This record gives sequence, C-alpha cells and structure tokens, in this order.
Amino acid sequence: MRWLIVGAGALGGYFGGRLAQAGHDVTFLLRARRMAQIKAGGLVIHSPCGDTRIDAPACVQAQDLKEPFDVVVVGCKAYDLDQAMESFAPAVGPDTAILPLLNGMRHLDQLSARFGSRHVLGGLCMISAALDADGAICHFNKLHTLAFGELDGAASPRVKAIADVLASARFDSHASDDILQEMWEKWVMIASAAGITCLMRAAIGDIVSAGAADLATAIMRDSAAIAEANGHAMRSAARERILATLTTPGSTLTASMLKDIERGAAIEGEQIIGDLIARARTDMPATAPLRIVHAHLKAYETRRARES
Repeated sequence: MRWLIVGAGALGGYFGGRLAQAGHDVTFLLRARRMAQIKAGGLVIHSPCGDTRIDAPACVQAQDLKEPFDVVVVGCKAYDLDQAMESFAPAVGPDTAILPLLNGMRHLDQLSARFGSRHVLGGLCMISAALDADGAICHFNKLHTLAFGELDGAASPRVKAIADVLASARFDSHASDDILQEMWEKWVMIASAAGITCLMRAAIGDIVSAGAADLATAIMRDSAAIAEANGHAMRSAARERILATLTTPGSTLTASMLKDIERGAAIEGEQIIGDLIARARTDMPATAPLRIVHAHLKAYETRRARES
C-alpha cells in the first residue's frame, strides 16, 4: 500500500514518520523549503513514545507528482485545503482513499466536491506536537491517536487494509464504525477549548482560578446543542471527558488556536467556530457564549488583515 502524506509538519510528519519507521511505503508531498530542510537533516521525531530519525524519507513536490497513491493523508490547516487539494490532485486515482485529519466538517464537503464522495474517508487524530526551530517534530505527551472509517460506517475492505497497516505503526489507531460521531465529539471539544482559551487568552487552569469555569461549560453547551441538532448528541463518556478538560484546576492546556493568535498567525476561526454556528438549527442569540467567541476571533482576523 502506497501512502502519500500531504506535508510534514507536526501532524503529517509524526504519523507519516511513524509509518515510514515501520517500513511502509510512505512519500511526503512537500513545499520547497520543507523539502530542503528534511533533505539536509532528515525527518526527526522527539517523543516520550520513542525518538526516531529517518535520514532520507521519500519526498516529492507538487509539480513532480505524476501517479496515484493508495491512500492520501491530508493534515493541513483547514484554510489551506484548497491549495492542498490542487497540489495532491494528481495522486488521486480511481481507487485512491483520501484520509483527512482536519478539524470540523466543512472539509468533507470540499473534498467530496473536488474528488467525489466515494474517495473520502472520515478521520481524526489526537496529538500534541509542534515543530522546533530546526524542523524536528516534538511530541509532548503519550497521546497519539488516529481514528478513521467510512462515512456511512461500513466495514469496507479498504478500511480493513488501512487498519492492518496502521496496526504496525508506533501510535494508537482504530477503525471506527461511527467516525462522524467521533468527529463531532472532537469538534465540540476543540470548539470549547479553543473558544474559552482564545476568549480569555489564558490556560484552562488560569480560567478556572479566575472563577470562569462556568463560561467554559456554557461554550461547550452551545457547541453540544448544535451537534445534537445535527443528529450527533454527545455520548456521556465524551461529555464527561470534555467537561473535565475544561474545568481542571491547575491545567496548563491552551488550544493551538491561541498559540496561533499569540504569534500573529492565521487561525481556523471560521472552520471551527463559524461553521459550527452555521449548522445551528435555531437562531442563536447574539449574546450566546459561542457567538461571543466567534466575534472575538473575527475581530482578531480583521485586525490581522488590516495590519498586514
């Protein structure tokens, strides 16, 4: 099975690197700067689950991509998806499976519109990782999970084949018979954690200490209500896990979106918060916590655009 990993940032580099470490046929689709960096120093992973270095991983640039792959793993930022689709389009053949690991749901519609829904799987990952100044991938804890499945929940031959490959890699993975439910639950979690930490510009523990844990749970209730209205009510275990994440005293957790704001970077505000609100089945008051979060993020994006 031939795998194309779109990008080698913290997400694609980690999961693709672990697949390559296990001896699988993995190629990274890279921009020129990242390709030069990897060719000079290799693909390096620092992790509490074991360090690794792949000295000469197979790499390709978009203009040199000529033939289809069995699986295309897409882990770019949601605002880069249009450009990413253009770059990996030559890799999508009649039997190619596209495995996206983006947040939210809008990307499923975009990928299906471009390539056809039969090519598109559902997927998600849970990992805390970033690139350091030298381009090495730094994995910060032992959480490294990848879930995937057919959008209709079918136990298809391609899902089984992908599961067999992933089972040999050094991360946790599972084929899901309800991947959309898992994606919605992650969306609620991401929207809630990003919403409260960006709004307050603080870590969860600091927000709890400030007596604002109720605001965090109110954002979660707004998000969960939208999920339920779309047929994906939070299961009790997921709800309890999200509540615990948002209310743990002393937690240093901040969302990656806050880190992006702090360095003046682009954010996935519309894909994670705006699109969630757009899927509400009833009018949400302007003063609803989730709408306040959205206004805060839009104001940041407006200022960033003006200053740039």
